[in-house]
Amino acid sequence: MGRGMKAGKRPKEKRPSGGGSMAQMQQLQAMQRQMESMQAELEEKEVEASAGGGMVTAKVSGKKQLIDLTIDKDAVDPDDVETLQDMIIAAVNEGLRQIDEMQENEYGKLTGGLNIPGM
Repeated sequence: MGRGMKAGKRPKEKRPSGGGSMAQMQQLQAMQRQMESMQAELEEKEVEASAGGGMVTAKVSGKKQLIDLTIDKDAVDPDDVETLQDMIIAAVNEGLRQIDEMQENEYGKLTGGLNIPGM
């Protein structure tokens, strides 16, 4: 047995304190409020993306919803529907990518580059 220990007793383990300081809690709450505000602002934003040299333009909201789609009449070829479909998909996907990038940039400013799950 170790020195100074009685039978059946275990040495005390150092446990990390579960609670942070009050200042840390306030900081986290302030960051949470900022994130909620930022999310609301981002949801109000819109981006436009085009494909096929501007023949198809998609407008996507910050909520990642397609809100407008413009197709130039010259893009409509009944004998080549596949090309039109590809342009639509490309424009919508580019709009969604732009929204994701915008959100990542804004959250990165707030978190200082910390990798926070779910963001």
